[in-house]
Amino acid sequence: MAEGLNFSRRLRRTPYTASAEKAGVTGFSVVNHMLLPKAYSRSVEDDYWHLREHVQIWDVACQRQVQITGKDAARLVQWMTPRDISRAKVGDCLYVPITDETGGLINDPVLLKLAEDRFWLSVADSDVLLYAKGLALGRGLEVDITEPDVSPLAIQGPKAEALLAGQFGPHIRDIGFFRFGWIDFAGTRQLIARSGYSRQGGFEIYLNGGHLGAALWDAIWEAGQAFDIAPGCPNLIERIEGGLLSYGNEMTGENTPLEIGLEKFCSLDGSVDYLGREALQLAAEAGVGRQIRGVLFDGGPCPTCAAPWPVHVGDRQVGQITSAIWSPRLKRNVGLSLIDRAFWEPGQSVLVACADGSRRDGEVSALPFA
Repeated sequence: MAEGLNFSRRLRRTPYTASAEKAGVTGFSVVNHMLLPKAYSRSVEDDYWHLREHVQIWDVACQRQVQITGKDAARLVQWMTPRDISRAKVGDCLYVPITDETGGLINDPVLLKLAEDRFWLSVADSDVLLYAKGLALGRGLEVDITEPDVSPLAIQGPKAEALLAGQFGPHIRDIGFFRFGWIDFAGTRQLIARSGYSRQGGFEIYLNGGHLGAALWDAIWEAGQAFDIAPGCPNLIERIEGGLLSYGNEMTGENTPLEIGLEKFCSLDGSVDYLGREALQLAAEAGVGRQIRGVLFDGGPCPTCAAPWPVHVGDRQVGQITSAIWSPRLKRNVGLSLIDRAFWEPGQSVLVACADGSRRDGEVSALPFA
């Protein structure tokens, strides 16, 4: 089932792992020391078309929450991110880059504001909880930083709203994009946000109480039969086509938010104080030398991109592809790459050197792919 992955207590199961196994999961990855289903019985391409047309249920409990509460909670969150959070309202979800003293990306979580003194950071794959604790101790802030028993379950696809409105009530339809509301489940009040790691629309239920995981999965699974529900996971084709970036692949601590196209989430006028502000201001003044772009390239379905592939213009390497796959909709391969400034305009011809030794013609594309 999970060839090459040896299970132990260090690889934490989620409240939905048993349900995913029952649904036929065939492989896992590990994110935040927790299992993330990565494949079921159908192909990536079949899964892609199903996600675009119907609805899927995803175990994304590995998307752990770093809960920051207390008198100085807002101060700490603002110190961690270059995005101005002063106007955030209770009920808002904000995409927030988290930076270090050099302006490098530590993580790119979604921030949920639950109260003026209570926030969740729904994190990608890095130890933000320990980072937040260290910053709080260093600055002497009055905060409590914990990982609560909260496990997101994603319902993604164009039929997600109809499914969840039928299951939990019509008020689901009134939840705005990147806003959250509440549902009643098994005598408990649970947070639900219109968000998720796809461009097909959907919601994430932030289940508070892991003991309810199997019951929540089963309730949605049963209600979803009328909508052709299927078990799923973040789909690589849909992710790349949609220009959704993955921390650890497209970006690491070596990259700034400016290189990743996140300048709109960075306050650079000096009005907000945060870790790495001076470094980002200097980088903005100088102009970034590379930035994330898409690459379309030919040659039939490409191999798995397990390590970066060089992107060339003539004899010069101008970037490297970090994620790539064949797009059945565009009938070409699609990839994500940091491209040097002089070559990042859409339409620029490039040559991609794939892991199988092939060299394929392509061109730079804007994101998301059309």
